[in-house]
Amino acid sequence: MTSESAAVVTGAFGYSGRYITRRLLDAGVEVRTLTNAPASQNPFGSRVKAIPFAFDDHARLVEGLRGAAVLYNTYWVRFNHPKFKQVDAVRNTLALFRAAREAGVQRVVHLSITNPSEDSPLEYFRSKATLERALMDSGLSYAILRPTVLFGSEDVLVNNIAWLLRRFPFFGVFGDGSYRLQPMYVDDLAKLAVEEGLRTENRIVDAIGPETFTYRELVAQIGRIIQQPRPTLPVPPWVGHLVGTAVGKVVGDVVITREEIAGLMAGLLCTNSKPTGETSLTEWATANRETLGVRYASELGRRKGRTTRT
Repeated sequence: MTSESAAVVTGAFGYSGRYITRRLLDAGVEVRTLTNAPASQNPFGSRVKAIPFAFDDHARLVEGLRGAAVLYNTYWVRFNHPKFKQVDAVRNTLALFRAAREAGVQRVVHLSITNPSEDSPLEYFRSKATLERALMDSGLSYAILRPTVLFGSEDVLVNNIAWLLRRFPFFGVFGDGSYRLQPMYVDDLAKLAVEEGLRTENRIVDAIGPETFTYRELVAQIGRIIQQPRPTLPVPPWVGHLVGTAVGKVVGDVVITREEIAGLMAGLLCTNSKPTGETSLTEWATANRETLGVRYASELGRRKGRTTRT
């Protein structure tokens, strides 16, 4: 991909898409975005042309992708909600892949998840595997990135663990808390995505950070860094979900779902691959300890103002 090439980033005003877009712009790449975010959420101004998603209008979707050398796809929904469903996200992404092929897109860099499986009882991991298979069968050149938990200034999970530690005298972990995570810095993911956009060979890459924690260790480490160490207490998963639901009603958000708890406890956010990220969570959290967890990060709140939640 040369500096004159164009790229399309789905959700360039969102989380990972924003970091990918920033790196592409810094490299002199012309960027367009497919989005349903309002113009007020655009941090790039006139440097990025925003095109509304049109999953139900194939011709319009093709036109939005035409001329792009690379499509960076970050589109997904974290959980099912009355206004958005993962089954709809699968259908929409399949439409996106078909449109990319017809538009002549040369390569797709697609964000998936660690340990996807078409046999998984968990819809998130099963749906991600379905999309991986569809992309591999599409005839498009592809790089599939499989990130684990992402952290950064706008992240949800790590920030909200810190938020809870700042407000409660103890922290409940699901079960024994021995299941592992390998958090990845969001800008390291963006760097990896842009690098993969330059390649031509088909690739599947686990996007994991340099540190591995058990969930209990992660909570304890964050507590020490923000100087709010709390005892961690094992709780049954259903109790943890019940508490999360209660907190969610207070903050107007979905804090955690049963499927997310099940995936976490099954060790699906950890692999045996070599780390692809360089930034450690402990160093980043230490540098940001004064702001980490001071405010609650709302998943639903960041989606306000969109006609379709993306």
